[in-house]
Amino acid sequence: MIPSGSCRLENGQSVSFSKVPCLPFDEFRQEIIDSVQLGIRISSFFGIPDLDRTDEENGSIRLVVVLADDVEKALGVISTKVKKSYPSLTPFCPQVHMFERELAEQWGVVPDGHPWLRPARFQPPLQRKSTDKIPSPINAPLPGVADFFRIQGEEIHEVAVGPVHAGVIEPGHFRFQCHGEKVFHLEISLGYQHRGIERALIGGPHKRTLFQIETTAGDTTVGHTIAYSQAIESLKGCQISQRAQAIRAIGLELERLANHTGDLGALSSDVGFLPTASYCGRIRGDFLNMTALLCGSRLGRGLIRPGGVGFDIDSDERLQKLINALSRAEEDSRVAIELLWDTPAVLSRFENTGVVSRKACHDLGLVGPSARASGSELDVRRDFPLGQYRVTKIPPIPDPKEKTGDVAARAYVRKEEIKNSINFLKELLPQIPSGPALLPDFRNPSNGLPANSLVVSLVEGWRGEICHTAITDSQGRFLLYKIVDPSFHNWIGLGMALRNQEISDFPLCNKSFNLSYCGFDL
Repeated sequence: MIPSGSCRLENGQSVSFSKVPCLPFDEFRQEIIDSVQLGIRISSFFGIPDLDRTDEENGSIRLVVVLADDVEKALGVISTKVKKSYPSLTPFCPQVHMFERELAEQWGVVPDGHPWLRPARFQPPLQRKSTDKIPSPINAPLPGVADFFRIQGEEIHEVAVGPVHAGVIEPGHFRFQCHGEKVFHLEISLGYQHRGIERALIGGPHKRTLFQIETTAGDTTVGHTIAYSQAIESLKGCQISQRAQAIRAIGLELERLANHTGDLGALSSDVGFLPTASYCGRIRGDFLNMTALLCGSRLGRGLIRPGGVGFDIDSDERLQKLINALSRAEEDSRVAIELLWDTPAVLSRFENTGVVSRKACHDLGLVGPSARASGSELDVRRDFPLGQYRVTKIPPIPDPKEKTGDVAARAYVRKEEIKNSINFLKELLPQIPSGPALLPDFRNPSNGLPANSLVVSLVEGWRGEICHTAITDSQGRFLLYKIVDPSFHNWIGLGMALRNQEISDFPLCNKSFNLSYCGFDL
């Protein structure tokens, strides 16, 4: 359960930041370790300049952690203060390993004892006031210019891939430590897509903020924009209409359908099974076109707005087109996807490839379909429901024959989520409630927010949990806006999946996770 000494929240609930307890570091550290051992997850972990710093505490950074209890459907927030360094939590709580690397890079606070402290995004440290005396131990080298983990031994060799890849995909660098064809270790180095999104959000919301949020991860435009909008609405104490909630859910599930269908097609292509690959590529386009029918953008740009939605389903004709298109896509996707499970040659490549155990899944804090394939039951739509998900329930994912955590299980979860999302939309579309699409008070994005407040907003994006945390300053502007895309949690899962695999299995394992480079880099 959430520690009793934390600030307890529901998803999308805002509070005064003064209610977040600031614990002595040893107590803070132990609360996190004990909570994770009890099954609680770390949704976010970040630093901010100390708001009520005294002369004795000059140069301190306040560390803030957001804990998620999926059983109690509750969030907990605690904090502490550190200066130049602190004892690393990673040896006792691997879920924080990447968060601590990010903290060191952003704020120059060193987690002593971290097993592998290298840059996360290769970004320069955040600017501090002239009175801040903490030096930055990590400068900002060019992306990829850093030490890599190496295994020594006879016949061990290294394979470097990227950052430029064949095809039109994002850049990322991969280092394989191999013995023959067997991979002992894969290290993933990102940062080539770093755009400074979080830094640009500081001082907002302003006229650019919404567009910056929409480009956090282009294939998750709807998911991230809903998380942002929920945060703003909570801070302003407003409740959007049931109609707007329904349209948001339609957009989110269409985004899930398009990407899951595309992923199954990509997995088929990687094993040379062209029928499903060809069909799913076209069907993905059908789901994208349904989103375009809603708002004019296949990626959902402009659909979600604080206060509701930017586009209403303004006619019975448009609604019927959506229903008819969904019905056709349901039948087409069912036929195309079932081909995979009817083809033994495909299953033989999927099964026992890229296994991530349930223990590794929990220890590393994986989320989304990749976690569910390894036996995790977490899903924000069921565990922390907001909006339409409080009314129209998403059915649970049927268990794979065994929750093996392999490519087959990750593909199976996507297959079942496609069915569930289609059934969700078939129930919702014919009975969309009435109400305004957008509250009039939200037409000016630059209106101020309550001062010195905090809100945590969770959304189940198609890759998994999206976590947005906003903290406002004394002027009601963003002192910090922290985004955790599911890829931030899951890239390490891909690295684990490659251990003791053939290096030729990398493309298949990679597609089975299909993580975002820019969603990590921000």
